[in-house]
Amino acid sequence: MEAQRLLSGFCSTPPIQNTKTQVFVKFPLSSSSSSSSASFAQSQKWVSFKACPSISQSALSGKVFQCRNSGERIEFLAYDKEDLRSGIRRKKLAVFVSGGGSNFRSIHEACLRGSIHGDIVVVVTSKQGCGGADYARDKGLPVILFPKRKLEADGISPADLVATLRSFEVDFVLLAGYLKLIPAELIQAYPRSILNIHPSLLPAFGGKGNYGMKVHKAVIASGARYTGPTIHFVDEHYDTGRILAQRVVPVLAKDTAEELAARVLREEHRIYVEVITALCEDRVIWREDGVPIIRSKENPNEYS
Repeated sequence: MEAQRLLSGFCSTPPIQNTKTQVFVKFPLSSSSSSSSASFAQSQKWVSFKACPSISQSALSGKVFQCRNSGERIEFLAYDKEDLRSGIRRKKLAVFVSGGGSNFRSIHEACLRGSIHGDIVVVVTSKQGCGGADYARDKGLPVILFPKRKLEADGISPADLVATLRSFEVDFVLLAGYLKLIPAELIQAYPRSILNIHPSLLPAFGGKGNYGMKVHKAVIASGARYTGPTIHFVDEHYDTGRILAQRVVPVLAKDTAEELAARVLREEHRIYVEVITALCEDRVIWREDGVPIIRSKENPNEYS
């Protein structure tokens, strides 16, 4: 169990919930330097050691280790047994938030309990002090400010945002109450891989400026009898990307905007987790006409 020894020797902090770890080690070229006492810092023939800094040996229980030799580099790959059984790689997720982040929290909790076959590896926020960003920091998740703000020096450019997400090996980007327009650079870098949730049945009550309580007030004022959350892929415009899933919520005769918002939000939490679960299990299929549909897990011949 050389990989376990290496991890326990370099990672002494408490375990995290991540379920897959990669350790990259380049062994010394000469046999004389193969002593177990050799360290990475003492030999120029070692390359960098890559591992999550907060994984302890207790976090490795139930793991299956594979050793892959690539030239002079040997890679120890630690997988959950579930990963090997399913044959589906756990996905790495980036979540974008601007507000309280209730959808972000529900997604994170679903990842922790295993409902979603993926892990949130980075959070992007347009407001450093928003509730979603505070929650991410409390959970030890990296937080990035985007876009740049005049009064804050920590913001990054669109090109740097793409590079940063690439460095985290992000598979999918999930917008959870993010109020800024996604830059074209990111959309081009992650085609068919960016999801957003909107609190109305798009294409109704969408577009720039239609968010939060404004949407629910507009729905009630219109006399619409039904509303509900929509999950759609993101394009270069507000709320115009291909629709992936919707959930209908009735508008009651004496609803206030706050009452309607609360019922829609409950459905948002459910449907977003369900859709992300399907996404991470490779069950989102694109029809020939460019419309995305979800394959049933129980019956692969059924779609929604």
